[in-house]
Amino acid sequence: MSRATFNMICDELDPIINKKDTMLRAAIPVRQRVAVCIWRLATGEPLRLVSKRFGLGISTCHKLVLEVCSAIKTVLMPKFLQWPDEEKLEKIKEEFESFSGIENVCGSLYTTHIPIIAPKVKVAAYFNKRHTERNHKTSYSITVQGVVDPKGIFTDVCIGWPGSMPDDQVLEKSALYQRGNKGLLRGVWVVGNSGYPLLDWVLVPYTHQNLTWTQHAFNEKMEGIQRVAKDAFGRLKGRWGCLQKRTEVKLEDLPVVLGACCVLHNICEMRSEDFESEFRVEVFDDEIVPERSLRSVTSAQARDHIAHNLLHHGFAGFL
Repeated sequence: MSRATFNMICDELDPIINKKDTMLRAAIPVRQRVAVCIWRLATGEPLRLVSKRFGLGISTCHKLVLEVCSAIKTVLMPKFLQWPDEEKLEKIKEEFESFSGIENVCGSLYTTHIPIIAPKVKVAAYFNKRHTERNHKTSYSITVQGVVDPKGIFTDVCIGWPGSMPDDQVLEKSALYQRGNKGLLRGVWVVGNSGYPLLDWVLVPYTHQNLTWTQHAFNEKMEGIQRVAKDAFGRLKGRWGCLQKRTEVKLEDLPVVLGACCVLHNICEMRSEDFESEFRVEVFDDEIVPERSLRSVTSAQARDHIAHNLLHHGFAGFL
């Protein structure tokens, strides 16, 4: 992160995290408060090491991280992580169409898992069977569902549901789903993978056996749109190393910390901060096809129409 971006964050957060000196002690300066938080999020260093690095007590560092993350959510999230207005929506749709050939795509949807220490309550709910089987090591996690624009900037996040919950159920718990159910996403598509159901506003690949060439070509285009979200989550986890480790943060505090990471990711992306490709994390989140994967007959017809048009207009087969 550049000095200019760091300074901007400090200036934005100053009114809410600035503390006055008391007769007993001098207040920790805003820049140091923000630095402790960003260092902890970026490195995932244990608090005892962060404490030594900044010359502050362990409990003070813990408190600072939560305070600054909360301030980021309160002050910066409304400015840097919001569903696009009509003008931005048009640009997003144009950009997705330019490389996929699919019209009216307003975002790429993906759900990833963040490792956690086994919680003391409802431990079975957080057990991540798929990651346990892949890594041959007992894994617990919470979920982060995100929608990104063509540049990999988050426009919607839903954070904190237990790791045993499949993607379609996480979606149903989200504010995004409520928005879609109320008809506020009429006329646009959020593109998901095969872990989501086909809805009036969620477009997903064909999942049945023996696909036609048209359906296979459609799925390739969908994969291109999905790649935008997977790459965004790869950069998110690469930038903020705390997301790759089982954290010391309490379960109830994690949504605020993870939300802050998503906001900071957006700030870095919007300000074109350098990101070394070797730090990008390859995300592995198995897709389980929902039992009721087709929940909209009109959307099934619309998907067939889109697939046919891709072939007809020469988009199919060219990624």
